[in-house]
Amino acid sequence: MSAVPQLDVGSRAPRRTATVDVVIPVHNEERSLPGCLQVLGEHLAKGFPFPWTITVVDNASTDATLRVAHELAASMDRVRVLHLDRKGRGLALRTAWGYSDADVVVYMDVDLSTGLDALLPLVAPLVNGHSDLAVGSRLATGARTVRGGKRELISRCYNRMIRWTHGARFTDAQCGFKAARADVIKPLLSAVRDDSWFFDTELLLLAEHNGLRVHEVPVDWVEDVDTRVNVVKTAADDIAGLIRVARAKITGAARVPNLPRRPEPRAAHPQAVLAERENGLLWQLVSFGAIGLVSTAVTSVLYAVLRTWWPPLLANLVALTVTTLWNTEANRRFTFLDRAGSSGRVHLQGLVVFAVYYAVTSGALLGLHAWQPDPARWLEVLVLVVSSVVGTGVRFALLRSWVFRPAAVSEGEERG
Repeated sequence: MSAVPQLDVGSRAPRRTATVDVVIPVHNEERSLPGCLQVLGEHLAKGFPFPWTITVVDNASTDATLRVAHELAASMDRVRVLHLDRKGRGLALRTAWGYSDADVVVYMDVDLSTGLDALLPLVAPLVNGHSDLAVGSRLATGARTVRGGKRELISRCYNRMIRWTHGARFTDAQCGFKAARADVIKPLLSAVRDDSWFFDTELLLLAEHNGLRVHEVPVDWVEDVDTRVNVVKTAADDIAGLIRVARAKITGAARVPNLPRRPEPRAAHPQAVLAERENGLLWQLVSFGAIGLVSTAVTSVLYAVLRTWWPPLLANLVALTVTTLWNTEANRRFTFLDRAGSSGRVHLQGLVVFAVYYAVTSGALLGLHAWQPDPARWLEVLVLVVSSVVGTGVRFALLRSWVFRPAAVSEGEERG
């Protein structure tokens, strides 16, 4: 048998032949596993263009799943079984992907809810070097799903929460249909702490945070109601996980060493006339102003609504917190280009800037109530708008001169 080709960690060049390992984690799936392997094996054998293997990972099943898996592996080509004594989908994927000798590792659910026509589009951008990870999405444009309203609502709310709190660009964190380049995923696995259902989300958040490219494939997805997921417990664990990853980003613990770095974009044509990225004061003022106008409008509307139930300072705090979640991320991406220093320093100083901004707006509201104990609601909103404009000016000055310092100054200070 020919040796399995080894991927050079330092190179992103596509290979003529890449090996693919499809991992299927199972827990008490003696009924579903035979049909899954039959359908998947036939699909791969018919037209999948890369050498493939199917790895069934039995994680602590208490029924006959392990016996059934071994019987199927004995009767089918290119099927192998891995057994774990501890339960956890994340643990199963971490173990199987970590030990895999393939160039590309894949994960899919045993119920085959995701249409297999999306498998080749999932793997192809990894084989040719275009992307580092690929994920199926039930929420991307072009996806088609058949599922109940309850799970649809929960899924959309959870993924919206991820985008608002972490600035994530992927649309569907928990679709059971993912793939990754082996040279990228193995260093990343050591930084993922969750062994259960939050594993997917944490993996993608860390991938984006470390500059990896995540490719999304819209999928056809049909819900299988025979699920092992405890929705309430999973939701609570997911929220706790989002907080933990946010803390890791702030402290710098989310940075993963030894990851292959994607080269900077460059023009393919030798005589190309290249544009320069706008990053002067004029661009910063325009971009920051546009983002600030939207933030101010949203803050005012939220404040007016929340003020119906809450006192002014609490309503202002919640309104500002909600809008600041995406305001800071927008300024990182569009306003202060090429100026961000270490993640920990930027986020900590960003919190200080927010505190100053909150002090300006809240001080204005306190001053209004000291001058007029029961002001009209429209007057409160007007004072909030004016103070927000002043606070925005202070915020811009602090972000430009302190948080997002010019790169040369920032690097010099950090070395010193």
